[in-house]
Amino acid sequence: MKKYMNSVLLLSMVLIAWEVIARFIDVSFILPSPTQVSTKLWELKDVLLQHHLPATFVVISIGLAISLVLGIAIAIAMHYSKVLEQALYPLLITSQTIPIIALAPIFVLWFGYTIWSKVAVTILITFFPITIGMFDGLRSTDKELKELLQTFDLTRSQIFLKLEVPSALPSFFSGLKVAVPMSVIGAAIGEWLGAQSGLGYFSRRMMTQFDGAGVFAPIVILSFVGIALFTVILIIEKYFLKWRKK
Repeated sequence: MKKYMNSVLLLSMVLIAWEVIARFIDVSFILPSPTQVSTKLWELKDVLLQHHLPATFVVISIGLAISLVLGIAIAIAMHYSKVLEQALYPLLITSQTIPIIALAPIFVLWFGYTIWSKVAVTILITFFPITIGMFDGLRSTDKELKELLQTFDLTRSQIFLKLEVPSALPSFFSGLKVAVPMSVIGAAIGEWLGAQSGLGYFSRRMMTQFDGAGVFAPIVILSFVGIALFTVILIIEKYFLKWRKK
């Protein structure tokens, strides 16, 4: 608990400063105070937690699942094929130079206001760190150790499972820890630009009503969702990488 004291202290100072500034400005639709946001969050807890949070969580879950499968598959393909690496790597970099806010409306045109327009945004924003993390991890495999296993007549699949995958896990989890918070951002952006439910959609709806506290309330929940998912990844990483402590 002690290692988090500095973070708690800093957060408390920020909230106090925010409260003071918000009360001084006294324009709640522009800058609501933390107490106003907390009050609004309590008033809207049922509709936010029971209706909009599940919708957002489904988008995050599907987007992350597809990004994991897609990212790992592309990373393995590039690792084993120099031609694919040369063809795909520049495209991966290019995909991250296009503003997501510009592509999101296009996804809405393609998929309508269905869940898949939000999932597409989430995939686009999350598959890159997963792919690069896995690829860099596979590429960092100890070549001398790999040659040693080859002298023992291990097959390519055995070397992959026994050496390359364990070697790639630290980098893979690093990429995943970046992708998970970004999945929350991707889902919120998709809902903000075109949705009928979800925390991002609700925040945008409150903005049209000039309800500053209502805009911030779902953002607070999104933040907690990101923290919770990140914590889950930390626990999984600790379990799979416990061998590094030995």
